[in-house]
Amino acid sequence: MSKKKRLIGLLCIAVLCSQCLCAQTRQMGIEELFRLADGQSQSIQAYKTGTEAAREALKAAKAQRLPDVNASLSASYWGNGKLWDRDFGNSMTVDMPHFGNNFALEAQQVIYAGGAISSGIRQAELGTLLAELDLQKNVQEIRFLLVGHYLNLYKLDNQIRVLEKNMELTEEVIANMKARREQGTVLKNDITRYELQKEQLNLQLSRVKDARKIANHQLVTTLHLPENTEISPDTSLLERQILTLTEEEWQDLAEGNNILLRQSQAAVRMNEQKVKQERSERLPHISLVAAEHLDGPITIEVPVLDNNFNYWYIGVGIKYNFSSLFKNNRKLKQARLNVRQAQERHQLVQEQVENAVQEGYVNFLTAFTNLRTQENSVRLADENYSVTDNRYQNGMALLTDMLDASNMKLSADLGLVNARINILYNYYTMKYITHTL
Repeated sequence: MSKKKRLIGLLCIAVLCSQCLCAQTRQMGIEELFRLADGQSQSIQAYKTGTEAAREALKAAKAQRLPDVNASLSASYWGNGKLWDRDFGNSMTVDMPHFGNNFALEAQQVIYAGGAISSGIRQAELGTLLAELDLQKNVQEIRFLLVGHYLNLYKLDNQIRVLEKNMELTEEVIANMKARREQGTVLKNDITRYELQKEQLNLQLSRVKDARKIANHQLVTTLHLPENTEISPDTSLLERQILTLTEEEWQDLAEGNNILLRQSQAAVRMNEQKVKQERSERLPHISLVAAEHLDGPITIEVPVLDNNFNYWYIGVGIKYNFSSLFKNNRKLKQARLNVRQAQERHQLVQEQVENAVQEGYVNFLTAFTNLRTQENSVRLADENYSVTDNRYQNGMALLTDMLDASNMKLSADLGLVNARINILYNYYTMKYITHTL
């Protein structure tokens, strides 16, 4: 029997040790959070791949400036020919050499294409810029998402500490009540009501802890960390001084850094290049050409000459598509309308960003006002709780007064925690709006 108990004890110790080894607590600041996201986020990696593809497209567009070189080689079997008069009379068989060969080497270098090649390269450059801006925008979105989860985790940790502190305070009150009940100065119903409040606090604490598990899991999943990692926020985060800017300074930051503005500007330039490309279709294309040919047999003579004929040439070629004068008008008009639409969208984005910065700045200032209000609320709630507790101890206050004071203190403590975190959240919201995260 003793061996069985010993074995069970060893197994329990082994399980506890394995859980301790599996669970990894990792304290992490926001900068480290960003660094991990940049390297391990699947979403960011997908946009990086898109950027690489856009760079390859740019290389392909630049390659259009290189000459076109074509070579062909063929061998064939020739049957005998037939020769008739114009009225298909007097048929005669013409002996043909049965082996035919052809070799051609041609090179062409475009020297003027109406700006089509340059426009194509510029569009590819703008496409690369747009891909890079998409990547930067995704980085900002992922970082802001992580900041939200991180600050939520910080808020939940602080709520857990506040609730645990209030649990300890409630247990002290219950202990004092039980001591006074033995003296006959407190009813059992009073203790029951306070124990009920303790159970409510315990339930609230359990819910907050569950919410923390969810927030921690979302962070761990996004960062691709081991599943059992428990992230601990930097406890000195709230002690850092936040440097506030004026609304005009935030607006200037947004004008220079907001990715939506930069994307809309690039879209305008992209459509302008498409106008140039459509216009180039109405211009002549000029190129240098060179060719080397080796053919056999020579079939322009009768009887056919069983010889190889070699010739070469160099020159200038001009190509003009006259149909573009009446076919390309609609496309050119459409391209110009696309430019106007892109310009209007850019103006709309400017308005939206300006409104977002103004709204975010007002909310930022409101968060500071809310913090000052909550600090005063905590001070008043603490004073009220101290006075009410003293009066209750001396039999000058009812239990309901004590419960109300406890609830006010808890509400004020939680409100202060939320107000401090809310300032940080609004600060990072401003950095996200201006895309300077």
